[in-house]
Amino acid sequence: MKKVILFGSTICVVLLGFSVVSCGDVVSASTPSEVVGEGEVEDELKHAVWSKNATIYEVNLRQHTAEGTLMAFKNDLPRIKELGVDVLWLMPIHPIGEVNRKGGENNANFIAEPGSGSLGSPYSVKNYVEVNPDYGTMEDFVSVVDEAHNLGMKVILDWVANHSAFDCDWTAHHRGYYLLDNTGNLQPPTGTNWWDVSQFDWEHGVQNGLYDGMAKAMEFWVSEAAVDGFRCDVAEKVPVEFWEMARRRLEAINPEVFMLAEADVAEHHDRAFDMSCAWHYHHLTNEIAKGREDATVLVGFVTNHDENSWNGTISERYRDAGDAMVVLSGTLFDMPLIYSGQESGMDKRLRFFEKDTIEWGDYSKADFYRSINTLHHDEEAMWNGDFGGTPVVLRNDSPKSIFAFSKKKGKSEVVVILNLSAEEVPLSVEMPEGEFQTVMSSGVNLNDSGEDMLNPWAYTVLSKLHE
Repeated sequence: MKKVILFGSTICVVLLGFSVVSCGDVVSASTPSEVVGEGEVEDELKHAVWSKNATIYEVNLRQHTAEGTLMAFKNDLPRIKELGVDVLWLMPIHPIGEVNRKGGENNANFIAEPGSGSLGSPYSVKNYVEVNPDYGTMEDFVSVVDEAHNLGMKVILDWVANHSAFDCDWTAHHRGYYLLDNTGNLQPPTGTNWWDVSQFDWEHGVQNGLYDGMAKAMEFWVSEAAVDGFRCDVAEKVPVEFWEMARRRLEAINPEVFMLAEADVAEHHDRAFDMSCAWHYHHLTNEIAKGREDATVLVGFVTNHDENSWNGTISERYRDAGDAMVVLSGTLFDMPLIYSGQESGMDKRLRFFEKDTIEWGDYSKADFYRSINTLHHDEEAMWNGDFGGTPVVLRNDSPKSIFAFSKKKGKSEVVVILNLSAEEVPLSVEMPEGEFQTVMSSGVNLNDSGEDMLNPWAYTVLSKLHE
């Protein structure tokens, strides 16, 4: 998932228009275009009202506690709620495949030696309707969901639909689901080094039963464990027709189901997904922090489990620009994202295939992230998608360094000013009309001439005073 770990911006809520379709299901379909699921005749994507100003927290269950279990994690729920979190996104909780596991004493991307310390990738699913026994039991999982709900949080599961473990139970009982090679053997996804997973045959997914089987597995977690939705791994590799069918079937169980795509595909928002990842934006922020681009390219998110494990920590990738990029991603777009350990200023790459417990320390960044979440809750201008305002770029005298914008909705208006450079620059921005107060700020000072200056990577966030 490249869905960050520090503060991410899951983006792109698109409110859809109204359309009329004929009802049907996968059983009577012969091609993907005929799959419509069980939606109403008057068929449109409706975003749950609870999601309008929601924030999200990605949970790396294996590394979150020393025990690495659901019940140990449950004890941390009140603290996470205090950060201003509304949605818990749990990385895959299913049993993990043992065939072709990667990691251990070998380099991370090589097959593990027998008896190694590798626990396998959570994205190598062995059974889609069971809980990994290393994490606990189904009863433990339901207990976590119930407690999260009691605290006012939603729970979504990371869902891996493109591929499964080589020893997934489906490889024995539903081998027709898989894309086999010329000799009839399972094979990893083409063009990847994902040697620990086997590719499903989505091209023939209607005929081979995969559409129905995968949808039923997703329905299981919504109906039996009261899960509120899914974050869908590499969603662009799975047909949109499947996601739309699955969404309709899930809505029949929970009309307020929430769907997040690890993808950046516009048609995902026609009927399937509420939100997507802002990947292009994310890569631009990395280039700005390295000095390869300037603020003019911005006319997201900053970390997640993939970015942390494979590309480096926030400190490694952003250096002194880290906080500014978090503020940018948490305000420019929609739903802010925190990854397990971000609130402690975690500065290590967590191992992906092995046990590597987060070092929590004194939660040194908790107030910082709480401030962004509070702004997101309190200011309507910052709400998600069409519930909130649209960014308007503000003119300034240093456009290659300063990026400034405002968002307005109703009586709410917020201004964000950032120095996205390693040089000190004058604070010179054309402000909207009205009186504003500072909500959060770092690196703003007066020079000897009494002129407001922005230190390298400084930021200031202001909200309009209501009459």
